[in-house]
Amino acid sequence: MVAGGLAVFTSPVLAQHQHHQGQFERLSQPGRVDLPAIHHEQVVSDSPAPKAATQGRWIDRAPLPVPRTEMAWGAERQGKMHLVGGYAEQRVDRQYHHVYDAAANRWIAAAELPRGANHVGVAVAGNRLYAIGGFIEQNRTPHADCFVYGVDGDTWSKIRPLPEACGAMACVTIGDTVHAIGGAVGNSFENRKSIDWHLVYDPKDDSWTRRAPLFLARDHTGTLVVNGLIHVVGGRVDSFLTNSNLHHSYDPKTDRWTARTPLPTARSGHGAVWYRNRIFVMGGEGWNRVYGQNEAFDPATDKWESYAPMLTPRHGTGAVVVGDAIHVAGGGPQMGGAVKSAVHEAFTLG
Repeated sequence: MVAGGLAVFTSPVLAQHQHHQGQFERLSQPGRVDLPAIHHEQVVSDSPAPKAATQGRWIDRAPLPVPRTEMAWGAERQGKMHLVGGYAEQRVDRQYHHVYDAAANRWIAAAELPRGANHVGVAVAGNRLYAIGGFIEQNRTPHADCFVYGVDGDTWSKIRPLPEACGAMACVTIGDTVHAIGGAVGNSFENRKSIDWHLVYDPKDDSWTRRAPLFLARDHTGTLVVNGLIHVVGGRVDSFLTNSNLHHSYDPKTDRWTARTPLPTARSGHGAVWYRNRIFVMGGEGWNRVYGQNEAFDPATDKWESYAPMLTPRHGTGAVVVGDAIHVAGGGPQMGGAVKSAVHEAFTLG
């Protein structure tokens, strides 16, 4: 449009942020706000990895009912996305359990967690959704309680707790067993420490056992199963001041870890999913950084490539594949947990 003789154009990025107006909230005070200005100062979206021939695209989807962050992970169950716990509405120990139906593009509220927490480890085996540990204070003071959802309709049941309290554990399933890997312990920011634990829960006898520990103690990792192997990508060692780009795979048949090609952008609090025969890693944070990089690893070539970066870079999100898209919901648009978002965007290669 023309105003006062000057042509004024709205960039795609600016238009996107205007579209998300009112989808953010501060942890310290109630009320919706727009995207904080500091977000633009902290965002880094350039990847050192070579660009893929097909970049893909991001699209808006239905926002979360309330702005949330630090759920740590999302989980896909019966074709729907599940988000449990996290920061929301000026608390860090919410019991919220939201479920996204991609076919209807809407969120519904499901049975809440019996114990509210942030950085809850989640994983799905068959129809069962597991919630493992978490923090009851802001990214510290873990608890050991564990629950399973879906055994008897829209309800949670308590299972054997962790051997020791822990939060920010990455959880995946192989068959019916749940592998809980890494995490952090400590009741203050000064004594908070990453751990190298690798615990396995077997529902048949409601027991936890130990397996070969993680190569380097860390938490806030991206962890997933690919062709029977567990991949642990990135994460932090005690804090985001010491983010890692390490990438290891674990073979449950031999109980051994193997080093793989490192993540191009060291980060923590990122999403990691298996999509189109590649491990996609998006988002995350570092010191005064919020990452928008969307990088993918091809196990066949042992190489990484970069794809279209996130429209709204965030960390502490839920990221899952539903249908032919990676859904990334909620998360923090700036370093730390001071601001939460309801933003929900999906990436597809079309």
